[in-house]
Amino acid sequence: MLYSVRGKLIHMEANLAVVECAGVGYALKTTANTMSRQPEIGGETTLYTHLYVREDAVELFGFATLSELNCFQMLISVSGVGPKAALSILSNVTPEQFALCVATGDSKVFTASKGIGLKTAQRIVLELKDKITKEQLEGGVAASNPVLAGGVSSGKGNLSEAVSALVVLGYSQQQAARAVTAFDAALPVEELIKLALKALAG
Repeated sequence: MLYSVRGKLIHMEANLAVVECAGVGYALKTTANTMSRQPEIGGETTLYTHLYVREDAVELFGFATLSELNCFQMLISVSGVGPKAALSILSNVTPEQFALCVATGDSKVFTASKGIGLKTAQRIVLELKDKITKEQLEGGVAASNPVLAGGVSSGKGNLSEAVSALVVLGYSQQQAARAVTAFDAALPVEELIKLALKALAG
């Protein structure tokens, strides 16, 4: 299984990057967000990959961050959501915004993406939100972390929403809680998520 490709960027077009590694050019379908983070042609890049296999095609997808890759993999696990729709969504929202929308049940944001109707957007939220039920938060994160429990009980909500979003991105509740509570609960939720992701990556 391919985990990532690292090499020279030799071609780019709409939602496609070609990376040359050891003389082989890998064509990776990707998002506008990842495209915007690429170097000039000829520069070196690293993309985290997902190999998608179906009866009539084998496609390689690449992403600038593991967080975006995780979001893509979660999206294509939702019934009725294929790679094309997943790329469309992740071209419009960052991984942090995606995770926050799922955590807070804000499905309307996804309808701004091409080919995503309200029913599909609602299905995405419903299926993925199972990962972060209220019972899991109160019985897992809040109970094991007094700082987070205080944030939840006081009604601030920023800490619990940030933890929920990190769980959507694939981190355990304990990892997410430890990372998030290292920062000021008064910060915007999206900023808390970004800071926590940096801390977790380190």
